[in-house]
Amino acid sequence: MQIHMDKLIKKEVQIHKTSIIRCSADLTTTVDDYLAIESPLQISINHRPISVTMRTPGDDVALALGFLFTEGMIQSYSEVISAIQIDENIVNIQLKNEILSTATLERNFYTTSSCGVCGKSSVDAILTKSIYPIDTKKISVSNEVLFSLQAKLLQVQSAFESTGGLHASALFHPDGSYIFHYEDVGRHNALDKLIGNALINDRLPLRDHLLLLSGRASFELIQKASMVGIPIIVAVGAPSSLAVELAQSTGQTLIGFLKKSSYNIYTGHDRIREI
Repeated sequence: MQIHMDKLIKKEVQIHKTSIIRCSADLTTTVDDYLAIESPLQISINHRPISVTMRTPGDDVALALGFLFTEGMIQSYSEVISAIQIDENIVNIQLKNEILSTATLERNFYTTSSCGVCGKSSVDAILTKSIYPIDTKKISVSNEVLFSLQAKLLQVQSAFESTGGLHASALFHPDGSYIFHYEDVGRHNALDKLIGNALINDRLPLRDHLLLLSGRASFELIQKASMVGIPIIVAVGAPSSLAVELAQSTGQTLIGFLKKSSYNIYTGHDRIREI
């Protein structure tokens, strides 16, 4: 297997320093500010471009592999011959099966940093069937663990502290122990990077884990989590109506508006021990 990346080392998120004018009611000053970098990444299969996503550079091979997996284009890491970062804006994935069906190609799209399903060709195209359905075995989590998650993420989410402009997806054990996380200007990219890392390191499925999202919980994030069997999703922000519907149908636990001492349960309350 030819992978032009270190399977164990996660790259630091890139940020850009710029000079700005900061204004308040009684003072105007020139200060340095830090911005999250956003630039395009072309993902190719067998040197055929299939998607362009706006992302924060770093861990691009993991992002590409996570994207292909959550879109149902690959079901196993064994299907990958090589994953190569050709230049700073192109990743090529060489697959054993060189034939891409028309139906598969219709699932490909240009993605912005805020939307991962913006260019799908039909409503049916946004639904992807998981090979790892949510396990009926009930893992559970306590209030104590849930209330501790944000602080644990902030301890490792250094780029967010500098820029305030990055989303994070973090993986935890049900006892609250931190595993790893990824950051990106696009919330769907951060999760694809996390899933790509799990795919590369033979961690799938993630049935005994919980996922923390630093922002809102949209449909696409619930779907990506369902593709790898994650049973519990916890979001700092609000879920969308379609996200709740999907979590209900897949049997996932979905929590939103997580704070230091409160949260809302939208689906799957039986996995919360205090309920």
